[in-house]
Amino acid sequence: MRIAFGTDEDTPLTAEVVSDLRARGHEVEQVAVGAQWPEVGRAVGAAVAGGDAERGVVCCWTGTGVAMAANKVPGVRAALCTDAATAQGSRRWNDANVLAFGLRLTTQELAREMVDSFLATDADESELPVISRVEGPVG
Repeated sequence: MRIAFGTDEDTPLTAEVVSDLRARGHEVEQVAVGAQWPEVGRAVGAAVAGGDAERGVVCCWTGTGVAMAANKVPGVRAALCTDAATAQGSRRWNDANVLAFGLRLTTQELAREMVDSFLATDADESELPVISRVEGPVG
């Protein structure tokens, strides 16, 4: 799978996430690494929405900023996750295409669990009519 990865801070955790993804056979393009969080979120979002990547992973200190910035890109559904069950649910019930997590509290083991769940889960077909409603105006 082609994955766009971005982080505003290059850390041992982010290096491990990229290394682990590549070791599992994924093609990882690092975009906006070391840039400020708004650019990181937008760059990863643009790669996913533009078809250059199938999914995205973004990180900043809390994960909130990169998720907000990614979600400004039309076609992106970024989910801020703190555990594997939430990452899985974000795919199953929301068809999230960008996983966001914070660097402050995420361990390498937790990051691996979240990324694995996020990449291994497909959207529930019965949820697609509901999911499609987030693409247009709310109402």
